[in-house]
Amino acid sequence: MSQSTLSAPVRVAIEIAVYLLLILAIATWCLQIVSPFISFIIWGAVIAVAVYNPFLKLRSVLGGRNKLAVLLFVLIGLGIIIVPTLMFADSLVQSTRQLGAGLESGQFDIPPPAEKVQDWPFVGESIYRNWSEAAVNLEEWLEKNNEQIKAIVGGLVSRAASIGLAVLQFVAATLIAAAMLANDEKTKAMIRRLAQRLVGSRADEMLDLTSATIRSVAVGVLGIAFIQAVLGGAGMVVVGVPAAGIWALAILILAVAQLPPLLVLLPAIVYVFSTNDSTAAAVLFTIWSIAVSFSDAVLKPLLLGRGVEAPMLVILLGAIGGMIMSGIIGLFLGAVILALGYKLFQSWVDAGEESLEKPVPETAES
Repeated sequence: MSQSTLSAPVRVAIEIAVYLLLILAIATWCLQIVSPFISFIIWGAVIAVAVYNPFLKLRSVLGGRNKLAVLLFVLIGLGIIIVPTLMFADSLVQSTRQLGAGLESGQFDIPPPAEKVQDWPFVGESIYRNWSEAAVNLEEWLEKNNEQIKAIVGGLVSRAASIGLAVLQFVAATLIAAAMLANDEKTKAMIRRLAQRLVGSRADEMLDLTSATIRSVAVGVLGIAFIQAVLGGAGMVVVGVPAAGIWALAILILAVAQLPPLLVLLPAIVYVFSTNDSTAAAVLFTIWSIAVSFSDAVLKPLLLGRGVEAPMLVILLGAIGGMIMSGIIGLFLGAVILALGYKLFQSWVDAGEESLEKPVPETAES
């Protein structure tokens, strides 16, 4: 059929279909190109929003010198990420070297367990037996449990590799956040124009809700996790738990995942009771550990959802559900999307009530 025989509406429909396919192809191609960087960009945006108010205060203190404020932000951000990582890696390497040197020289001794270890419920006898065998002849015990040790070491290596990738991701996200902060006015204007295109006159309201939700999650989830890690680590240092810094890092990871720090602190409590001569110190450490583990029940109502026009339960459910679906970044994305959904649902309900309250116009009598 020639083009001249096609009606005008059909030709217009074909042209529209071609244009749509072309736009879809270009959009898909662009998405595939930037897909390796999407997670970095999202993390950079989250970091930029979370630290924007402190950044403005820092820039004001520096007399409005934007470049210097961005440089200090990069140095502080990279320091927070890289310094603990290097300390953890150095501690791990030193411990491994000391263990290897002790095994080669035969001077590595494990103290025998106390008799009361056998009285621990469920696992006491097994721990006492393995601990005693390792204390008597460590090399023989290592050979006997070779397969289990290989599995544990392999898991630790893979976990360390994932932590290393996460550190690199945070470094890249920090640099992206610095670029956004360096051009904060242009970035805000672009995001506002996009929001106006999507939601119209409610763009500013939605942007304010998004920013407040990200800051609330940063303070209410990450902040509380950091507090619990510091308090738990400090308690372990006081009572002499070895590698307290590593256990504090484990508490931080568990707390971010919304799991109780008591999962780490409970073995520490058992260790203190089995090795510490002072029962009073062990009891005080137990009370301290329980208080640290349940401190989020007091801190979350104070910090989570603060300054956000959405209930704390909505923010908490969004953060937990998002983390289950998308990992740590889901803490922020889930909370933001659920808060936006809550506001849209609330607006829909309010619009329905307003329509019911409007008076029905009286019809003219015939």
